[in-house]
Amino acid sequence: MSIDPLLARARQLWEHLAGVPVSFPSPGGADVVVSPESGMCPPGWVGAVALGGSAIVTAPSDSAVRIVRDALRGLPVQAVVDAASVRRVLPVSRVLGPAVLSYVSPERFRPVHPGASTVEQLPAGDRELRVLEDAAGPEDASEAGLDEITSPAFVVRERGQLVAAAGYRVWPCGTAHVSILTAAQARGRGLARVTGSATVAHAVAAGLLPQWRARRPASRRVAAALGFAELGAQLSIEMAPHLRPRP
Repeated sequence: MSIDPLLARARQLWEHLAGVPVSFPSPGGADVVVSPESGMCPPGWVGAVALGGSAIVTAPSDSAVRIVRDALRGLPVQAVVDAASVRRVLPVSRVLGPAVLSYVSPERFRPVHPGASTVEQLPAGDRELRVLEDAAGPEDASEAGLDEITSPAFVVRERGQLVAAAGYRVWPCGTAHVSILTAAQARGRGLARVTGSATVAHAVAAGLLPQWRARRPASRRVAAALGFAELGAQLSIEMAPHLRPRP
């Protein structure tokens, strides 16, 4: 059975980030491998990514792989990236996610007209972006990740102040990881779609694969409005102290 080209490109990215040779197995399967340098999760953690009905999981040591493989055996693929399901079978200290992974092709992209808004471009490190992040607070700023973008920032102002901004960081395998942030007082008016659309258009024109990683329903709705397809999810797991590999 042929694989959707969009899914194939998304899988290629995460197989690369795994840091060791690994491939997504047949539907319903999950492959657990040792990768101390995995880019799928923070150092020393367990990283799980499910895409298209199968999953790959990286663990930092041989002992961790045995524990994780035994714990996850028998779980359906969707449970491998579900925090509650994983907590029931594996003692963990912390989890990050799950985050839904969405992707869009040039053919499926649905641009949004800015309407009355004017979209400007700023350099990635512009001071005004930091002001917007400070106003949004550390939790929202961390979720957005605007400080990591390598593309221009696509922004909207109101009364001279930035109220929305988006951009992307170039990831491996020709991927554009999208970041987006809207000021609290300006939400619910479509500005995330406007700045997100400009960002995705820039990435598509550069031949990149736009990736949208979201935990919050509002962010997922913006991605869907732009034509993104939800292909899977990512979960990072810090094992309980007594299960962590020794240095």
